[in-house]
Amino acid sequence: MEKAHTLSTQLANLAVESLVEELSLTPKPGLVDKLDQGSHHDLTFSIMMESAKSLHNTFYEMSMAAYGKQPSQELREKIGEIGRAGEAEMFRVTSGVNTHKGAIWSLGLITAAAAIHLGRCTENQLCFTAGAIAKYEDRFIPPQLTNGIKVVQKYGVHGAKIEAQLGFPHLRNYGLPMFKEALSKYDYETAKFYSFLTLVANLDDTCILHRGGMEGLVYAKKCANNVLKSNRLQELHAMNENFIERNLSPGGSADLLASTIYVYKISQLPSILEQESVQVQAILN
Repeated sequence: MEKAHTLSTQLANLAVESLVEELSLTPKPGLVDKLDQGSHHDLTFSIMMESAKSLHNTFYEMSMAAYGKQPSQELREKIGEIGRAGEAEMFRVTSGVNTHKGAIWSLGLITAAAAIHLGRCTENQLCFTAGAIAKYEDRFIPPQLTNGIKVVQKYGVHGAKIEAQLGFPHLRNYGLPMFKEALSKYDYETAKFYSFLTLVANLDDTCILHRGGMEGLVYAKKCANNVLKSNRLQELHAMNENFIERNLSPGGSADLLASTIYVYKISQLPSILEQESVQVQAILN
């Protein structure tokens, strides 16, 4: 199980790194970052940081459970069990505030998918395998009516569950392509801004809908599109002030940005593994 342990440790490291990178991206309109709390009065940068770090073992255990397996009912329910334990740890660290519940779902599925493929797969394979796991129903989920479920029922949009079951189409079609395109023109940090804005502009973000209704969603998408068209990232500061004034928070887009970063990092894993193997061989020889 040494290979499983090594890969699972790497995946957990990358998952937490991805959450920290999403959190640290500043400014992010309506969201917690290094500048302010966005539209969240109960959150701080330090609480979000501690929450992200607390999930390392959750992602490690998900990877170990999925290593070399295939998508199945049993695996889906095992991932769910680990995820609920991760949520409990998250709530313990944050004193009951929901910081990363959505991220546990999306990054957890991606972690399991990467472990199924032993860390060697294309970005699309990763997303579709994660979707295959998500299509199995977890029979042990406690009955709940979350804000996300209420919004899905009220507006008829796709929430985080359907997004995952479809193989993360907004990640595959918007977040990741824009990230790569921007990466070819700008630096790594700037590429994340463009990826984030593209997600806000295209996702029916249930977090925005919950706080601002359809009017808020239309407004948020328009703002993101305007910044993308103008290529003026400095406008993000004014956009942040406007989002705070309207109490808008693109939390779904933030989760998908973290997932986009994570999928990109995992796609680099094979070359990293090769390098490590060569270094080990050089030491042994």
